[in-house]
Amino acid sequence: MGNKTLISSSIEQFYNKASEETRLNKGMGVFEFERIKELISLYLKDSSTIIDVGGGTGKYSEWLSKLNHNVFLVEPVDKHLKTAGERSQKLKNKFKVMKGESRKLDFPNDFADIVILHGPLYHLQNLDDRLSAINEAKRVLKKGGVILGFGINSTASTLVGLLSGLIYKPSFFEMCKTELLSGVHNQPDDFPWLLAEAYYHKPYDLKNEFLSCELKVDKIYAVEGLIWLDKDYFANMLDRKKSLVLKELLKVTENEESLLPFSPHMMIAAIK
Repeated sequence: MGNKTLISSSIEQFYNKASEETRLNKGMGVFEFERIKELISLYLKDSSTIIDVGGGTGKYSEWLSKLNHNVFLVEPVDKHLKTAGERSQKLKNKFKVMKGESRKLDFPNDFADIVILHGPLYHLQNLDDRLSAINEAKRVLKKGGVILGFGINSTASTLVGLLSGLIYKPSFFEMCKTELLSGVHNQPDDFPWLLAEAYYHKPYDLKNEFLSCELKVDKIYAVEGLIWLDKDYFANMLDRKKSLVLKELLKVTENEESLLPFSPHMMIAAIK
């Protein structure tokens, strides 16, 4: 099956140019990686069967395999599959690497304890496609199992634009307005390094998509929260005392729905 039947060509081209492998090793990516591991850990039980849908190059699958879970990585991008396969081979407890995408998972019903949707919900611009991905995750999930879905906030580009001055670039501002009003994200021609076509959620829309699939929403978590708005965020996160303050602030605000729009990413936990 060719990639064109799995994902759009613009998304494939974006990931063929960008390095998903190094993104989590620098800048915000370092803190994002640790924070997401912390959030996923809240729902881990011993030796779970986990499907990591849109698992990229396998950094999270590797971490979960080292914790002795039975992990299946599903990914449509060939470049990522190759890296993930190489990563798995180095492990004692290898994870399985499978080509596929979120709307059609090659697993039986009631198979997994946890399904991670890390990427699919913001790479599917069409509501019906997102609902298909959620329902497919629900199908392969055991009763009482958990879907951990990740979304990008509709405010994300606007906040970055205000902090960086990019908001005054006409094409960037037009993009922000569209995201805020409709959730639809398309990278302007003069910003080719921005994420390819995507959907940026409002928190209540993300919640309603899961509720409409008859899942029980446990909680929505801010990933970065509002602490990244600290003007010296990077330096302070590397300072032992100051980072404790920031992490405590994140902890006390992580489920506060009125503050979720200040966080570029969010994670929803829903139970079958």
